[in-house]
Amino acid sequence: MAALSVISLPLLLGGLGTLLIEYLLRPQPLSPWRRGIAPGLIHLGSWLLLFGLFTLFLQRPWFAVVFILSLQLVIVQSSNTKSRTLNEPFICHDFEYFWDAIKHPRLYVPFFGIGLAIAASSAGAVAIGAFLFWEPSLMTQTGVTHFITLTLSIAITGALILAGTWRALPPPSLAPRQDMHQLGLFSSLWAYGIALFSAPSTPPLSPFTQRLNRQGQAADSQLPNVVMVQSESFMDPRAWCAEINPQLLPHFDATCQQAVQRGQLKVPAWGANTVRTEAAVLTGIAPEAWGACQFNPYRRLARQSVANLVQIFQQAGYRCICVHPYPASFYLRDQVMPKMGFDQFLDIDAFEGADKAGQYIGDAAVARKVGRLLKDDDNRPLFIFTITMENHGPLHLESPSRSTLGETLPAAPWPLSGHQRDLAVYLNHLRQADDMLGSVKRHLQSSTRSGVLCWYGDHVPILPDAYRVYGAPDGTTPYVIWSTQNTLDGESHHSPAASSPLFKEGSQERPELKTALPAEELGIQLFKQVFERGIK
Repeated sequence: MAALSVISLPLLLGGLGTLLIEYLLRPQPLSPWRRGIAPGLIHLGSWLLLFGLFTLFLQRPWFAVVFILSLQLVIVQSSNTKSRTLNEPFICHDFEYFWDAIKHPRLYVPFFGIGLAIAASSAGAVAIGAFLFWEPSLMTQTGVTHFITLTLSIAITGALILAGTWRALPPPSLAPRQDMHQLGLFSSLWAYGIALFSAPSTPPLSPFTQRLNRQGQAADSQLPNVVMVQSESFMDPRAWCAEINPQLLPHFDATCQQAVQRGQLKVPAWGANTVRTEAAVLTGIAPEAWGACQFNPYRRLARQSVANLVQIFQQAGYRCICVHPYPASFYLRDQVMPKMGFDQFLDIDAFEGADKAGQYIGDAAVARKVGRLLKDDDNRPLFIFTITMENHGPLHLESPSRSTLGETLPAAPWPLSGHQRDLAVYLNHLRQADDMLGSVKRHLQSSTRSGVLCWYGDHVPILPDAYRVYGAPDGTTPYVIWSTQNTLDGESHHSPAASSPLFKEGSQERPELKTALPAEELGIQLFKQVFERGIK
């Protein structure tokens, strides 16, 4: 009984503390009494399980309370940061990113706050030392048997509550903001975890399945080289912000005028989570078809591949190469890309330190790599899928350049206001992406084969300060499909534009689709242009 009296106060206050900390979440969840019985019991069971296990391990109940609440604060801070930058709160899938943050700190820690991360780590070290010194071990006060029995009883009670309640927990809508609001932190984490582990073991069916072995093969000499570029954070921001130089993207503008097909792409990501768009484009599978796996389909594709666009090109006799100037292991691409059908994967090891532009390998270096690949052919047509990195955040780690403002924000006063600093950095990198677009087109035009370029953005950039001032964009990104055989400005020595199957007779402009194309449709459109319509 003495041990129970010692442990009851931290048990009670700690449980109340978990509810109070939830009020720090942005957006804020419903009050606990408005969530329903099942979410409330899930929260209670989670707290009892955590308190029992941590007290058993640490032997100090107050230390256990502070430790658990500190971990919850880290998740809350991570969730708030993610909501602010990516429009999506923390879900159970994100726990793996804590390990990624250790391996790739530049991609994660600056968004959390370097100062806050250092302060939290220092405070944690001090707290651990203080509790170990000042709070006596409960085991020494009560005896080993009584201590273990008491703490295990609390943990088992929590586990039994969870086991008896989780089936009554409403299934998540897989709209993270809505689920966090309705269920609260603990219950939403459980709901997404249950949905993830109960997801079907086989991937959804790809629309490319029925096209494999059916599209027919043209002679190698008739097949064009195809370059598909997933440009990091590429969007056309000029309609969104009137202060941006209208001449910011000359190569993109020219390409749109010459395009076989162009428009806006409805992408399943905002600010990051590139592989959601990437998987949709390559597999043709809609994000919602993945169920709970939609938040990182590469976890599933690393174990089992599906029919996809790469296999279509491979079957037609193409040599398929993926170029990504970042460590191949990130997002398990080193496992996914070979299963997709790529013959070669060139990651950051294929580049030099001098190739950097800002924090990452620059788009100019990637364009040069694509050019060398197009020259070094083996009489087979090439399919090159390029995933760029230059414009990846965190943008606030770079300083804007006054010398480039004339090309980006010509009317902006110097020094720049807070909301313009990251925007100026972004726009400067966007100019480099535009230069890459022009460079890849020239490389395709210089080849003896005809060439096709498919260019698109994976998501809009992380610019929360600019979005607060100018308003948030609609979240779509541009895409364009272009051919050396279909140009209007005399750049190409191939056949005239009017032979395009999408070219309007008597018109001098390419049609732009008025509704945003779902990301999973883009690879299918590229397939149709190359194999079924035959870009001429």
